Amino acid sequence: MLRLYDYLSSGNGYKVRLLLSQLGLPFERIDLDLDKGETRTPAFLKLNPNGKIPALQLESGEVLPESDAILFYLAEGTPFLPDDRLERARVLQWMFFEQYSHEPNIAVARFWHMHGEMTEEQKALLPEKHEKGYAALSVMESHLADRPFFVAERYTVADIALYAYTHVAPEGGFDLEPYPALRRWLDRVASQPGYIPITQG
Repeated sequence: MLRLYDYLSSGNGYKVRLLLSQLGLPFERIDLDLDKGETRTPAFLKLNPNGKIPALQLESGEVLPESDAILFYLAEGTPFLPDDRLERARVLQWMFFEQYSHEPNIAVARFWHMHGEMTEEQKALLPEKHEKGYAALSVMESHLADRPFFVAERYTVADIALYAYTHVAPEGGFDLEPYPALRRWLDRVASQPGYIPITQG
């Protein structure tokens, strides 16, 4: 059976849980508390030397870390990843965007808000995180203005990658009210078969 090393409030972990649910794949979930340093133990570092979740242990025993790499692996040969060469590249385009322009700002701001009192350094950096996060949301809004999903007019792992932290962006101090196309997209994602909320293990 697949084994997912995870943390329940993590958007990166949620991406994988959501796809596993929508694929109907059984898995064992191992919860590691980030606040207690459980991803930094020698046992976990043997599995993922980068010391981060999620990490997916395959039936073979091989371990695959990095949320978007896991999504791409699981989606191979399913409707969640297009067959067309350019459309597959477009999926990767948005997954790279998520990890470079979106997650470092929206997810980090959320993490700072949710995990204790912010340090003075974090407080000083928060306006920049919000500025760059809103810039990413604006890119998404523009793209979604005339299409239902990010790639190929259908729901793919590009949507899963971007949904995970976007739908909880208000927990990081982001206001989604000015983004109507994005909010309609959030509703479409939440209506997909096999959908689970981020709080469901």
